Amino acid sequence: MRAKHSFLLALVATIGLLGVGLMLPAWLLFLVTLAAANGLAVLGIVVLTRGGGATFGQGMFFAFGAYAAAFTPSLLGINDALLRTLIGTLVAGFFGALIAPLLVRYRGIFFAMLTLALSMVLFGLLSKATSLGGSDGITVLTPTLLGKDISGNIEYALYSLTVAIAVLLGWSVSVYSQSAAGLMAIAVRANPLRVEYLGASARRSLGISFILCALLGGAGGAIVAQTLGHVEPNLTNWTTSGEFVFVAVLAGYKRLSAVFVASLLLEIVRSFSNLYFPHTWQLALGAFLLLVITFRPDGIGSFWPSPIKPKAKA
Repeated sequence: MRAKHSFLLALVATIGLLGVGLMLPAWLLFLVTLAAANGLAVLGIVVLTRGGGATFGQGMFFAFGAYAAAFTPSLLGINDALLRTLIGTLVAGFFGALIAPLLVRYRGIFFAMLTLALSMVLFGLLSKATSLGGSDGITVLTPTLLGKDISGNIEYALYSLTVAIAVLLGWSVSVYSQSAAGLMAIAVRANPLRVEYLGASARRSLGISFILCALLGGAGGAIVAQTLGHVEPNLTNWTTSGEFVFVAVLAGYKRLSAVFVASLLLEIVRSFSNLYFPHTWQLALGAFLLLVITFRPDGIGSFWPSPIKPKAKA
């Protein structure tokens, strides 16, 4: 019943955001689309963190999704934005499932550093692979949407697609968090040894969280590739992964929707800072993050009102 209620709220939110999009200028639609796509990658980090893992290499799955979406038209003859996003998501999830058995043997900083190492290996491979565009990357073909040409209004078309996907995946993660598997992931984060004593597998739970993290990262990367019209190895560089971690810290873990707000905030600050003080905007971002950590250690998600809990019966 609760999932049904939250789905209706998600549906209303999607319709409302699509209506708001009709009134926004093209540059703002572009900005919000990028922020929402990056927010999906950050949502993956939050899911993994809740499940007891940590990653400094989310850019790896971001790049898998982006490159898969970029090469789908030439390899499979598919140019639909929705299908390219789906393929990018599945490709990232496949590689996540492939390396999950290795990573779940580790915890804490070792887990995080391994993800960083793998993402930098991918960065090196993409930079040297001339068939994939090398360090310059490749141009991404403009997509269609549901069989229609969207080149005349591509900003709103991709905005609509991104909003629908972001709300759907955000709702799915919310439902997962309240499920038995989601609650077990929180227990693994608190005390994996106790979970093992109770008969459950902490490694399997962490592996599921990691694959979900990969799927969400791939979805974000596939959308960004089609929005920017270009992919390059920097998508898996440590700086990209660092930005995702920055947004995750800024958002906190209490509210899943906060990741999209934090991601939009980062894009707005970056865009205007690049315009007015291009060489010192990172300083402004760092100072802002310090203020949040000092005065709001739980992130900007702590501004959200707490859900009303039912009173216990006497």
